[in-house]
Amino acid sequence: MRRILSILGLFFISFNSFAGRISGIITDDKGTVLPFASIFIKGTTKGTTANNEGKYFLDLNPGTYTIICQHVGYDREERKITVSEENLALNFQLHLQELTMKEVIVKKGGEDPAYEIIRQAIKKRPYYNAQVDSLSVDVYIKGLIRSRAIPKKIFGQKIERDDFGRMGLDSAGQGILFLSESLTKVYLSKPDKIKYEVISSRESGSNGPGLSFPFFINFYENNVTVFGNNLNPRGFISPIANGALNYYRYKLEGSYFSDGKMIDHIRVIPKRKNEPLFSGYIDIVDEEWRIYSLDLSTTNEYSLELIDTLKISQIHVPVTGDVWKTKDQVVYVALKKFGFSMAGNFVNVYTNYNITPHFKKKFFDRIFMSYDSGYNRRDSIYWSNVRSVPLERDEKQDFIFKDSIRKAEIDSFRNRKWNIDSLRRQQKPMKLKGVFWTGDRHTFYNKKFFINYSLKPLIKQVEYNTVEGVSINIEQTFGFQPIRKKRTNYSKTIHWNTRYGISNTHLNSWADLTIKPFRNNLFGNKYLRIAGGKRLSQFNHDNPIDPFTNAFYTLLYRKNYMKLYENWFAGAELNGKSEAGIGWNIHAVYENRLPVENTIDYSFFKRQSIFLPNHPIELANIPFNKHQALVAGITFTYQPGQRYIQFPRYKMPLGSKYPTFELEYDKGINKLFDSDVDFDKWKFSVYDNMNFKIGGEFRYRFSVGGFINSNKVEIPDMQHFNGNQTFYNFKYLNSFQMAPYYKYSNTKKFYALAHVEHHLNGLITNKIPFFNKLKWNLVLGSNTFYVNTKNYYAEGFVGIENIFKLFRVDLVSAWQPGLGNTYGVRIGFGGLLGKNFRKSDNGTEVSIEF
Repeated sequence: MRRILSILGLFFISFNSFAGRISGIITDDKGTVLPFASIFIKGTTKGTTANNEGKYFLDLNPGTYTIICQHVGYDREERKITVSEENLALNFQLHLQELTMKEVIVKKGGEDPAYEIIRQAIKKRPYYNAQVDSLSVDVYIKGLIRSRAIPKKIFGQKIERDDFGRMGLDSAGQGILFLSESLTKVYLSKPDKIKYEVISSRESGSNGPGLSFPFFINFYENNVTVFGNNLNPRGFISPIANGALNYYRYKLEGSYFSDGKMIDHIRVIPKRKNEPLFSGYIDIVDEEWRIYSLDLSTTNEYSLELIDTLKISQIHVPVTGDVWKTKDQVVYVALKKFGFSMAGNFVNVYTNYNITPHFKKKFFDRIFMSYDSGYNRRDSIYWSNVRSVPLERDEKQDFIFKDSIRKAEIDSFRNRKWNIDSLRRQQKPMKLKGVFWTGDRHTFYNKKFFINYSLKPLIKQVEYNTVEGVSINIEQTFGFQPIRKKRTNYSKTIHWNTRYGISNTHLNSWADLTIKPFRNNLFGNKYLRIAGGKRLSQFNHDNPIDPFTNAFYTLLYRKNYMKLYENWFAGAELNGKSEAGIGWNIHAVYENRLPVENTIDYSFFKRQSIFLPNHPIELANIPFNKHQALVAGITFTYQPGQRYIQFPRYKMPLGSKYPTFELEYDKGINKLFDSDVDFDKWKFSVYDNMNFKIGGEFRYRFSVGGFINSNKVEIPDMQHFNGNQTFYNFKYLNSFQMAPYYKYSNTKKFYALAHVEHHLNGLITNKIPFFNKLKWNLVLGSNTFYVNTKNYYAEGFVGIENIFKLFRVDLVSAWQPGLGNTYGVRIGFGGLLGKNFRKSDNGTEVSIEF
């Protein structure tokens, strides 16, 4: 086989030797290099793009060609050449465009001629946007991010520099952080069908897929999407959008001729800051009113998030007849935050457009993106033949250096004994600071597997409640990872939790074992989990209040909101998902439930007040005695239109534009294993996040449910609504910000819930002084449930989010029977970064959710 591959490789090299290579450098008339200039064959989209040093190359079969060199802001140049089997040097020297002012009729009021050109472009925009129903195109993508500085500390934590050398960085943190190149085939069919085929891809120092997604930035759309709206959830307003005249000013700086067409060079000026707008230049083909080229940028003064600067340049060329498409696109990004300074560019070169492809039936299936089986095994000869943008000197060195390090690590890993001994020598010992304050981890190496051990900091795990008093908690994790590669390899993780209550002298200890397929794990969520031991649980298994908050309110305000019971338990859970987007979770748990009482009466303040009993006061008429409960259930989720990325050995989900449907059913099984419970309950939910871009984002969750049978229901099995009686809240779309924790718990046959939020994302606040500079955004919403005329709750709120990109403050007004209208303020996470925060369990229960 190796010999056959060698022969094929020699044949490939010899075949390409018949092609001639033209190469050169592109400069202006002063000798300054012009980065990312476009070079292509006249009458086609075949071509290449110069790198940041102005260097290019292009492989052509023998023949005569007219080569065009083009750069935004410069006159394009044409050269007729004859290509033979020998290489040819061809440099270009471009001149700044000489703009002339054409004769125009100046309207009353002295309106700039650019406005009429833009109006014509706006009228023609829908035509050009819908001009092609389907197409295919090859895209070469090169992504590069350079580090310009890394601080010595971040938020008081020292940044270790031991690995800078391996990362290709110097002592100041300067160097290439990320470098990849890919070749991807793209298929499009309107209105929304798209498919990617990654032919080849590589990332410096990694065997991963690199950056394989082309960035199609379409300025013929009213709302321009850049990087999937991660830089601004509202998107950006195109200079030729329908309402662009309300957001931009324009100035015609002149016109020039190119290939027999008059091009109008128009300066784009934002009317106001804090709106998602661009500034720069857009060139429009006169009389045709299409985009010829553009050079636009935006900064954090114009709703740009996460980064400081974004620049986009595009060159459009004719594909065939009246159809023009993007030939080259360069996206430049830069940021400087918290002492970090980075900059990079992402170059897309589009070639081989086909605007009349014939797709087979069901060509567009659930596979959104697929990777060739050998996508990451191409050699340097292959890349030198397909690469559209020449590598710069330090980019070549980065590939060689990081790939050699990776190869050395793989070679040493194959020599297992030497590798394990080396890893053991490099292992840092566990320290007292790690054990007690920061947490610590250690890896145990074996010839067959690794054991990753982690310990949460003991001091930070100390808790206080009225049942246990001060409790000492030890949370440990053991992760078993196999070394040998087998089809049936599984990773195993053990979470072991131990706690001791000093006041009630109770010791609780429980653990769970999670087994996951090491490979081919669709979604990464196929697992079996088994758990057991003795634990302390909240009556509401959704854990409406966390231990830290409960301790805070207990010690300062003498409010013991957390209501607990102990239980010996054993449980199992099986989780999985099909390619059709159907997920399931089958679970069962047996509990021997034990009541517990308050054993301590200490607080810092208000000692004259009386602590409420551990039993929920709202359910005082429902006794809670020792009993057994066997509960089994299943949860189905379904999201239509699920799509996937197909890697050679596994699939990864991408979600869908449709909402998710969820059906839950739980059965209290009577008499089996002396179980005392007997009930059947169900719940159906639908939820989604809908991004209206400039109009904001709408999030919702609607649910209905109830008890089919409620012959014997204990307090932990009742339907609880997640209340909140503290000053902060993290469980948006799954809680009620001012509702009592157990007042509305019930066993009724039917109930309904609704959670809705609309995040305006600057739609109003970007026009309000002070707020527009801070980039604080409004959020509006309501939470409600209804059981009957005596058991209902509703609240509305208006909030400010994106405070320091993390926080959110809500003013809430609630309506409930018996209490009337009440008001309150709640603080939580919300905004660009804050929306990604989730409150995690911290030892009050095992990680299984029943």
